[in-house]
Amino acid sequence: MEKPDRFPDVMLLAAGLGTRMRPLTETMPKPLVPVAGVPLIERVMANARAEGAKRFAANAHYRADQVLAHFGGLLKVNREDELLGTGGGVKAALPMLATDPFFVMNTDAFWPTGSDTPLARMRARYRGEEDIVLLCIQPSRATGFGRSHDFCLDPSGRVTRDYGAPVIYGGVALMGKALFRDAPDGAFSITDLFDAALERETLYGVVLDAPWYHVGDPQALAATEALLTP
Repeated sequence: MEKPDRFPDVMLLAAGLGTRMRPLTETMPKPLVPVAGVPLIERVMANARAEGAKRFAANAHYRADQVLAHFGGLLKVNREDELLGTGGGVKAALPMLATDPFFVMNTDAFWPTGSDTPLARMRARYRGEEDIVLLCIQPSRATGFGRSHDFCLDPSGRVTRDYGAPVIYGGVALMGKALFRDAPDGAFSITDLFDAALERETLYGVVLDAPWYHVGDPQALAATEALLTP
């Protein structure tokens, strides 16, 4: 009997300074800011757990002690003495991730838990180590996002710069460890890897079929809480 596929590990990006969320982040890291009573990072983890995720890792820098205390040793946390950016943070934490590929999730965006299963579709779309699969959001279903869009998604599901339907990057990527092999040591942005995949035409997208909340500043927090609160 074949073993069932192991659900990919999830890397949570939780090291940022959260400057746009001030004054709330003057006393706590952004991932712990409560949204309708539930910390942001817990809402993100709930999205992943609803589809079968069991193993998580995170990075931490700003007010890292609070992140560590929140999880009480129940989560692998790579503490960064200096900020490594989204790409450098993932690369430094690769030894903590047992699966290949794995999910990378921002900790400031989520959807109603159980309302859709986008991670399953992302897994089905992933074909090999050169691929990156992004969660894509239709602008009309986004709360708390200031730009019109990030990319376009063509009819075949490939991410492009200007051909297809406009979409927002939803803060979730499925990617493999080989992509980090030639990445620089130290700080860099994960979007550098997205851009490289886009150029070689191995950047794909899956559209979320649910509302999406990006909680990047106090105004977006208020708007999201108004929608979540009966």
